Amino acid sequence: MSMSTIQMQEMREELLALIARDAYRHGEFTLSSGRRSQHYVNCKPVSLSGHGLALLSQVLLENVEFDAMAVAGLTLGADPLVSGVAMLAAQSDRLLDALIVRKEAKGHGTAAWLEGPLPQPGKKITVLEDVVTTGGSSLKAVFKLREAGYLISRVVTIVDREEGAESLMSREGLELMSIFSLNEISNRAKRMADE
Repeated sequence: MSMSTIQMQEMREELLALIARDAYRHGEFTLSSGRRSQHYVNCKPVSLSGHGLALLSQVLLENVEFDAMAVAGLTLGADPLVSGVAMLAAQSDRLLDALIVRKEAKGHGTAAWLEGPLPQPGKKITVLEDVVTTGGSSLKAVFKLREAGYLISRVVTIVDREEGAESLMSREGLELMSIFSLNEISNRAKRMADE
């Protein structure tokens, strides 16, 4: 069930307003990369709300490779994203499972790095991410998936902070697809504050 271009644009605009209002903050922050920034984006208030996840899942699914067998991402930010996209795909009769990449191997049982219904090695997986800055977190997921024998060529992120992730991904043979740039979000937040 593919959306029309107009419907997708309307969803994207609604999502941009939600992220600008509920996920974006301006101030002084230290990012997970260790860098200092005046901009902070935490997508969890949007991705963990029912309406926000419904919008995100639709917009993200439109960017998942058609021949991907699963979507995957590093826990915790990607957990709701991969689950929402897999559920939406199932509602459209598309076979697309969700995988979660642990930050460290499970300390008991199978000591697994990957959780979920694992496709056969050699299958394509699209990596989902909430926010990329340098791309390091996304690459950790990509490397673990590649070690397990999967083909990874695309990372889809909600927000690209535009601080080097695209260049780093390109060097690893990855296409980075961003729903929004940090600039778009901060500009929308400013406009909303002025209204």
